Amino acid sequence: MHSKKKWLPAGKLYLILDRQVNADNRLFEIAEQSVRCGVDVIQLRDKTGSARDTLKCFAGIARATKRRVPLIINDRVDLALVAGADGVHLGQDDLALEDARRVIGRQATIGMSCQTYEQAKRAEQEGADYIGFGSVFKTLTKPGRDPMDLRLLARVVRDIKIPVFAIGGIDAGNVAALRDIGVRRFAVCRVICLTKNIEKAIIGLKTKDE
Repeated sequence: MHSKKKWLPAGKLYLILDRQVNADNRLFEIAEQSVRCGVDVIQLRDKTGSARDTLKCFAGIARATKRRVPLIINDRVDLALVAGADGVHLGQDDLALEDARRVIGRQATIGMSCQTYEQAKRAEQEGADYIGFGSVFKTLTKPGRDPMDLRLLARVVRDIKIPVFAIGGIDAGNVAALRDIGVRRFAVCRVICLTKNIEKAIIGLKTKDE
């Protein structure tokens, strides 16, 4: 297991591999190339697959990456535990953070999706290791969600002491606007997973201070 005390302070680019965006074999290719090109952490997102299929896909990602970066499972604490994942990422309607910690242990990483300042403060107070904050821009992953007031994102990044990853519709064309307000951590999916040139996409997203 990757130590969260080591990877979280340095982690800047967080890749979400979504089984509803790519076929599994393509996810394995993307995972391998992305780690080689500089992605710092990978999350497997699977909203509709069976538990067995999610675990099989996770195992394939682990093989493809040789576990050179932390691997996170979305939503499912039980599957994260069975798979031996480095942690779990929770939404606001998932298992309570306190309960998730009791199940998965103190060493595992727990991330929390937040859309408001109050949610972010609560996640920090309850022991989340990092926050995914958004949707910052319009995104196909959350089509019903409006883009965020960037002043809110800037406030969260300034005030919250645990790492905050901006998420939602981020690409090389708008990432500079986020850098300008102090954002240094980004979570992305389609900008890498649907591109023909993964290396170019990652170079366009990496922060200037890296």
